[in-house]
Amino acid sequence: MAWGKARAWIRGHAAIIDAVFAVLFVGLFFMGYFFGGDKDHGPGPGPEFTIADSVPVHVIAGATALFVLAMRRRWPERLLILDTAVSVGVIATTGYRHPLLIVAWLIVAYTFARRTNRRRAWLVAGACIAAMYLAAGVFGEGGWTAPDNFGVAAWSIAVVAIGDATRSRRAYIDEVEERARRAEETREEEARRRVAEERLRIARELHDVVAHHIAVINVQAGAAAHVLQTRPEAVGPALAHIRRAADTVMQELASVVGVLRSPEDNSDKATEPTRGLARLAELLDSFAAAGLQIEHRQSGTARDLPAVVDLAAYRIVQESLTNAQKYGTGRARLAISYSPEAVTIDVDNAINKGAKSNGSGYGLVGMRERAAATGGTVTAGAVDGRFTVHAELPATVKETP
Repeated sequence: MAWGKARAWIRGHAAIIDAVFAVLFVGLFFMGYFFGGDKDHGPGPGPEFTIADSVPVHVIAGATALFVLAMRRRWPERLLILDTAVSVGVIATTGYRHPLLIVAWLIVAYTFARRTNRRRAWLVAGACIAAMYLAAGVFGEGGWTAPDNFGVAAWSIAVVAIGDATRSRRAYIDEVEERARRAEETREEEARRRVAEERLRIARELHDVVAHHIAVINVQAGAAAHVLQTRPEAVGPALAHIRRAADTVMQELASVVGVLRSPEDNSDKATEPTRGLARLAELLDSFAAAGLQIEHRQSGTARDLPAVVDLAAYRIVQESLTNAQKYGTGRARLAISYSPEAVTIDVDNAINKGAKSNGSGYGLVGMRERAAATGGTVTAGAVDGRFTVHAELPATVKETP
């Protein structure tokens, strides 16, 4: 925590830190340079070159190093060229390399290589190294093959290579961190999408379960109220139907909500309601008990369907007959056709003239969504006083890539 705050403070005050570093570095260099060696002989090539003669060179070198070190983060390329130009001038004037300019050049070259691309770093730094090597070869005493020339050139190349490698590593780390951040965002988006889909699925299940059985309860309750005064013996069967419908809806609600409460959501145990066309007879009996007369026809041989198709077909039939019971005249026709490629469902009923609607808007939307989830289609609408529902569901479900 403390180191992170320190790094943040350093980044925010980089210019001040560079200026302090430049002053300390140049000051300590000259202290060691003048007080740590021979005071009577300067760094020149021979006895004729003295400290007194080199004072202007030291001033120029010190001022140049102070400036380039203090401002190296702002204009690294320009300051690298400036240091090179001053170094070449010093070599041409005195015949030797000033050590302060060499060290300052190495520091600025490292900063430049870290902040630019590889091609430009080697192009600019290589030109500077070649210029200083040529100047030392032409004006220096050792000539082209002097060990100092090779040594300084080698150190310069090494520093540029280190700076370039540091930049590449930093860029790689930044790229990895960016990929990790994007992956985390993608995972969060996927999680939100799955939560939304699960909510929609549960809402659809609850609608399909509740709508049918509440319609049955409503019809039976109305029938019981109608015959209560005139035929009290008929109230008992109506109440029995209401009780069975209420028990059934409670069981199905428990199975739907159980998906949320199960600690083993990824287990092999079935957590969804086990509904399908195999239980069609039971569904039709419940409607018949509620007073809906259904003409049922089947063509083709019934067979096992994929679970998602089987459940969708069951729910589409259930919703269609529920609407027929609520808004129709008490009679409906159901036709189910099996073919090798698909299963087709047709439900139609006469519309009761007193009905305000023929089917819940959510119910129709739910049927279309269920069909779309299997790759099938549902069409529904009123034609000539009759409401028809036509669904085509594929016998096989294509896997999503």
